[in-house]
Amino acid sequence: MKQLKAIRTALDYVPQYLSFQQRYMPFVGAQVAVRVDGDLIYNEAFGYADLASETPLTVDHLFRIASHSKTFTGVACMQLVEQGKLRLDDSAGAYVPELEKSPLGKVTVRELLAHGSGMIRDGEDSTFWSLDRAFPDREELLKTIHKHGQVLAPNEHFKYSNIGYSLLGLIIEAASGVSYRDYVTTNIIDRLGLANTGPDLDLERIDDYAKGYTSRAHGPDRIEIEHIDTFAESSATGFYSTASELSSYFQAHLDGDDRLLNDGSKRRMRQVQWTVTDDSSYGLGLSITKDNGRTYYGHSGGYPGHITMSKLDLERKLSISVLTNSNDGPAAVLCAAILQMIDLALSEKTKTEPRKPKEIDRFEGRFATLWGIIDVANLGGRLYMMAPTLQNPAAEAVELDVVSDTALKVVGDKGFGGYHEPMRYTFRKDGQVKQIRGAGGSIMVPADVFKLPEKVLRPTR
Repeated sequence: MKQLKAIRTALDYVPQYLSFQQRYMPFVGAQVAVRVDGDLIYNEAFGYADLASETPLTVDHLFRIASHSKTFTGVACMQLVEQGKLRLDDSAGAYVPELEKSPLGKVTVRELLAHGSGMIRDGEDSTFWSLDRAFPDREELLKTIHKHGQVLAPNEHFKYSNIGYSLLGLIIEAASGVSYRDYVTTNIIDRLGLANTGPDLDLERIDDYAKGYTSRAHGPDRIEIEHIDTFAESSATGFYSTASELSSYFQAHLDGDDRLLNDGSKRRMRQVQWTVTDDSSYGLGLSITKDNGRTYYGHSGGYPGHITMSKLDLERKLSISVLTNSNDGPAAVLCAAILQMIDLALSEKTKTEPRKPKEIDRFEGRFATLWGIIDVANLGGRLYMMAPTLQNPAAEAVELDVVSDTALKVVGDKGFGGYHEPMRYTFRKDGQVKQIRGAGGSIMVPADVFKLPEKVLRPTR
């Protein structure tokens, strides 16, 4: 209960951060959802679903979640292993007869799931990622594997492969006896009751999708990107969902939840197969990352016009999904920033003790000087001064201590700012902040009333 309360204080600040970043960064739109132990405790949307009509983005708009699809494919494979219909060390050729005589017919299910097959990433002609042509069907996929598939020997090096995961879709079809899309719909989506999640573009719901856009690198006027079906690559990149439902799906990866897999299978998916960098590794269908000293399981996604990120913290039973609808969508940045705000709210390495909201609420707000904007926010019952202009405000947050009903003291600064200097508040009769005289004598006012002096005073002679 205490941990959940602290997490909620961080999430109370998140809308201020995201709304500011939406115009400052800027990004087109973002959906953000957070769940703890099954409960949806945060679910909001910012920005636009359609720039031309200025349609606000809502929590119900659908997003293409791209390589998140690989986690569903990983679950499907592990389900079939549990059913005795598939083994991780089975060869691809045992299920896809067209590959029996191909060298790549010998790669195993495990190698494909771990991106250790050595298979080509997207094929020799992958212009479907630029929407120059349609995504491959089964026939083209197999042709690509035969002609251009092998780049490295199996287990020579981590090599991310959408072609490899597309092949897993064919293996799932052969092992289950039904189409990939039918299998994952029945055995994953329907089991979890996900009404806004599916294995590929649903034309009957096309108006429900957030529109995707090009990045600002192509100029200030973003271009709308059309949604298309991914055909034989559904198992690698086809899925759609919402942040709320995606965060719910990742809750089913927690130990003790048997709706999709037993705990042994989930642990097997989380075992490191390849170490990519010091902070990044890969399991069986799951990306494993380290951030601020914590380990997260999940995946990122990059589909034309949509960039997405989801992470699961096993210890805190916390899942987060951030979905954005442009090619430069900062899903990873926003996700990391929110998680570090939560870390700060739960931190025990502080100089002050948590206080009740009534003791600190009056000091909170967004304030401005000529030099910028700062937020004073409650994270875990402690006050912090943060800059919402930063991509990760928590990383540079400065802890504040309450010294009276009208003053705070800087206690978390590293010495370059106003360390141990007071921040004296002046309040209006209605209790709202009129101004803050901060460290070094600077004056901050509420950001919504900030303006430059009409006349600069000059020294008299």
